[in-house]
Amino acid sequence: MPTQANAIPPSLVNELSELKRRLTAIERAPAPMAKFDRYPAIEWAAQDRPVVGGNIWSSVSIANVTGMTFDRLECKFITDWIITGKREAEVRLAAFRHYGSNSRECVSASGTLRLKGNTARVVGVGTFRWIHGIPFGWDYADTTTVYTVELQHRYAVGPEAYDPNEIQVFGMYKREKDRPASEGGPFAIRNSANTDWNWVTYQAGTNRSPIGYVTIPDRQTTSNTINGSYSVSAMHYCVGLPQDRIPEATVNGWAWFSGGASQWVRAPDITEPTFDV
Repeated sequence: MPTQANAIPPSLVNELSELKRRLTAIERAPAPMAKFDRYPAIEWAAQDRPVVGGNIWSSVSIANVTGMTFDRLECKFITDWIITGKREAEVRLAAFRHYGSNSRECVSASGTLRLKGNTARVVGVGTFRWIHGIPFGWDYADTTTVYTVELQHRYAVGPEAYDPNEIQVFGMYKREKDRPASEGGPFAIRNSANTDWNWVTYQAGTNRSPIGYVTIPDRQTTSNTINGSYSVSAMHYCVGLPQDRIPEATVNGWAWFSGGASQWVRAPDITEPTFDV
């Protein structure tokens, strides 16, 4: 049987069919929706942050960004007890180059954001979007150099002085490990070792202090006014993202804060002192 003119060899037909199938698969493939660098966080709850190192910059949390892909990142944190005029905080992001033995240098920083808070207790949520400015071209294969991005804080106002004015009640009291005796009446108490009477109500003598004023610990006021501390958490997350995901990111930083007033107060300054350990 004569060969048909201009016929395509069967092997080429198969190859073209396979190429068409692959092109169709590529066209139907879903676009990646979560392409970002992940820098895990440490804490999830706001922690007391008293004055550290003479009120210089102190890191609340650290994200290791060695080997990053993107130059823009986003992080989120929460605050508590930011009180206007009493306990106002300053926060910023800073990038550090770590080298040698416990040595580091600040290579870039965001502007300083002042959290003014409210006149009453409010739990706040903050978000930073920032171009970190770590120089491109550093050696990814350098096993002795590490880069970190750190959420830092320091007091802007405060801490306020502690002026205790707790609630007290008048009544009978005992140590929690002392227990009512099986005999001796409803007000007779044995000590925790069960070797002696601790006190009997309305009687005088050794170890008998049956009634008086008792202070009620109030965690809503006492635990935070002893040192006037506000609370700021570590970053809930720190992720590197492409420009189309966070176009707001700038060298100074873009921030959103829910939990009271806030304002930018200073431009980036890598020469400001930081607390090192």
